[in-house]
Amino acid sequence: MTTLNSTPRADGFRMPAEWEPHSQTWMVWPERPDNWRLGGKPAQAAFAAVARAIAEFEPVSIGVSAGQYENAQARLDHPNIRLLEISTDDAWVRDTGPTFVINNAGEVRGVDWTFNAWGGFNGGLYWPWLRDDEVARKILQVERCKRYRTEGFVLEGGAIHVDGEGTLITTEECLLNQNRNPHLSREQIETMLREQLSIDTVIWLPDGLYNDETDGHVDNFCCYVRPGEVLLAWTDDQNDPNYSRCQAAMRVLEAARDAKGRQLVVHKIPVPAAIHATQEECDGVDIAEGAQEREPSIRLAGSYVNFLIVNGGIIAPKFDDPMDAEAEAILARLFPEHRVVMVPGREILLGGGNIHCITQQQPAPQGR
Repeated sequence: MTTLNSTPRADGFRMPAEWEPHSQTWMVWPERPDNWRLGGKPAQAAFAAVARAIAEFEPVSIGVSAGQYENAQARLDHPNIRLLEISTDDAWVRDTGPTFVINNAGEVRGVDWTFNAWGGFNGGLYWPWLRDDEVARKILQVERCKRYRTEGFVLEGGAIHVDGEGTLITTEECLLNQNRNPHLSREQIETMLREQLSIDTVIWLPDGLYNDETDGHVDNFCCYVRPGEVLLAWTDDQNDPNYSRCQAAMRVLEAARDAKGRQLVVHKIPVPAAIHATQEECDGVDIAEGAQEREPSIRLAGSYVNFLIVNGGIIAPKFDDPMDAEAEAILARLFPEHRVVMVPGREILLGGGNIHCITQQQPAPQGR
């Protein structure tokens, strides 16, 4: 595998929008017992359901540890799913896998961001994270893609969304957090994003969803549905701690102009009612030094925005909540050419994220 010393922008590469054609989606099999309850068995069932849903639309590749290979193979027996033995620390491939970039000549490459488990020793969620920081490199080697490594610049894939036309959305809560790149200013971070993703405009939302343990990843809060249009998690309940966050985000989005000079159309999707883990669910998680605390008083950052766009489909979480049907209807209206598939998201949420967090799309080569 070739590691390049240039940047994607200098080489004519850009990060495509999620709705552009995929060659496949990547996932990683969950088993970490201090994050996934009961040795990961309920989470494995949830991940398998997501993988099978995606596999109806496009191929899926799943990294699995040697110890779990046989079990995963038995649970994922599907002609459109392949398993690869990859050592990891946990299963959040959105954040540990590469951000793929493409050019107009039909080549795909990957950006390998430095990963520090969402904050390193200043609020990060586990240690060690060395194997997770190797996941992007391993995937790029499997795919024979050339690699850009941002050594010392920390970023997770869930912290960004792009429209494929020069605009990126992120949150100050995450990218300006002192536990990511404290040595860099906002302007220096923007410069890095411009060079690595070929974007021209960054829209900074103040915060992500309340209690999001990733420090407010945008992919749990606000995403693009097409150029010039975004979908924002929303609540009208002034007693909901997300209320002020939604209002602040709306003010920014209404005032923003994207790289093409467009004013954004902002669609709203409700947040589900407050979700808490049960005591039984918390008791099933191993206790380990440095691991994220799991207890019933902590509100989980449930969101319908945490969905994945695949070739012809939308794979979105549901929570056995009255809002599930409304969320599905909104997604169907916003994506009329896609088939919306709702998959149970509670078990994934118990581990700290959802469908978008556990997937990473690999774009198909595009020639123009």
